[in-house]
Amino acid sequence: MSLNLEEKKAIVAEVSAQVANAKAIIIAEYRGMEVGQMTQLRARTRESGIYFRVVKNSLVRRAVAETPYAGLAKHMVGPLVYGISVDPVAAAKVLHEFSKTNEKFVIKIGALGDHVMSIDEIAALASLPSREELLSKLLGTMQAPVAKFVQTLNEVPTRFVRGLAMIRDSK
Repeated sequence: MSLNLEEKKAIVAEVSAQVANAKAIIIAEYRGMEVGQMTQLRARTRESGIYFRVVKNSLVRRAVAETPYAGLAKHMVGPLVYGISVDPVAAAKVLHEFSKTNEKFVIKIGALGDHVMSIDEIAALASLPSREELLSKLLGTMQAPVAKFVQTLNEVPTRFVRGLAMIRDSK
């Protein structure tokens, strides 16, 4: 089924809007995958907030032409699926985990801004903790000194009261 010019322009505009906000783009080949597997992957990406779509390579090349992701254009060959995300770790993590369980889904290349990433770099990015995990660790680190300070301040009157209780018990 061929797209007319207006539909192609709409797709390029949609992908361009996603690329403008993206922190990472992951490109993978899906040759030979079953529909059920692709549906599972689409559900996972939707939950993680990843724009995940099969688009004609020529249309994506137009969408990334004047962006930092233009270096990906020469790698857009074959049946590809594009994962575009605001959270770079989420995109790498979801797609990398799926590729480990399905040998027909092969990650080809990715980009983080204007840096084109190899498969090993994508795997390393996928092993990083998510944004929520990093924020919770940061909050715990920031909260620890304050909690310890409050505990120390609370210890002074507690010891005083215990001392008075010991004097009262001895008399």
